[in-house]
Amino acid sequence: MKPLVVLILSFFIALLTNWAIGNGLNFVFAGNLAMSIMLMFTALGHFKFAQGMALMIPNFVPYKTQFVYLTGVIEVLAAIGLLIPTVRNLTAILLIIFFALILPANINAAIHHVDHEKATYEGKDVSYLWFRVPLQLLFIAWIFYFSLD
Repeated sequence: MKPLVVLILSFFIALLTNWAIGNGLNFVFAGNLAMSIMLMFTALGHFKFAQGMALMIPNFVPYKTQFVYLTGVIEVLAAIGLLIPTVRNLTAILLIIFFALILPANINAAIHHVDHEKATYEGKDVSYLWFRVPLQLLFIAWIFYFSLD
């Protein structure tokens, strides 16, 4: 839920700030900046809660902790790429693939009641993990709308 709040708030703040300084309502800029901010926010979790996020990854994936760090780096690079017009299209395509590939980790986490902040399988309310499934679809739609030419 926090990533969604960050995404929406960042979008409206960017949109209104851009308008207030006289640049009009630039939806594409605001949409890409908001997704970049959200990606930086979620990337922090990959480093702060790496052990817990490793529990989210299905068992067939080796080197889980290293994979969490790698996906955090990917999110940082994607956040930067969305802000560079010459690589935005490629970044968007790769992000859509990325979001699709990490979906099984979110489903696995919900099934196993992962509490990624405490690194346990004792999550009491995992509804937020199930919420991440449609949220991934929203992120993909967001990228399609704001980032692809």
